[in-house]
Amino acid sequence: MKKLIIMIVLILGVGNAQAQTIRNTNNSVLATIDSNGDVRNSNNSLVAKINSNGEIRDSNNHYLGKIDGRTVRNSNNSTLGYIESDGTVRNSSNSLLGRVYDDGSVRDSNNHCIGYAKGVPMKYAAIFFFFNLK
Repeated sequence: MKKLIIMIVLILGVGNAQAQTIRNTNNSVLATIDSNGDVRNSNNSLVAKINSNGEIRDSNNHYLGKIDGRTVRNSNNSTLGYIESDGTVRNSSNSLLGRVYDDGSVRDSNNHCIGYAKGVPMKYAAIFFFFNLK
C-alpha cells in the first residue's frame, strides 16, 4: 500500500484498452493501469488517477504531484527527482536511484531487480518504484 498512490503516474499515456500490470520480483501483481488512467491495487480498488496534463491524484481527487517533462514534482511543486530518456532515475540531488529498462525490468542503484513493468511507459514505472507521492 505504501507505493500504491505512486502507481497513479503509470496511467499517463496508456492508450490501449487492456490494463497494463506492475509486478514485484515474485511476479505478484502490485497494480494495474487502464486506458482511462485509473490505477488499481491488487484487490482491484481504485487508488489513483493520472490526468492527461501529468497531474497525479488519489482516489479522492487530492492532488499528489505531477510529472513535468523529465521532472517529478510533489504536491508542493518541489522537485523530487528526474527520469532520463534511457530510464535512469535520479533524486533531486542527482544521486542515482535506479533504472527502468526497455524490457520492463526495474533495478535499484545496486543493480538489484526490484520489479517489472513490461509495457508500462518508462517514466510511469520509474515514478511507481522510486518516488513516493503520498
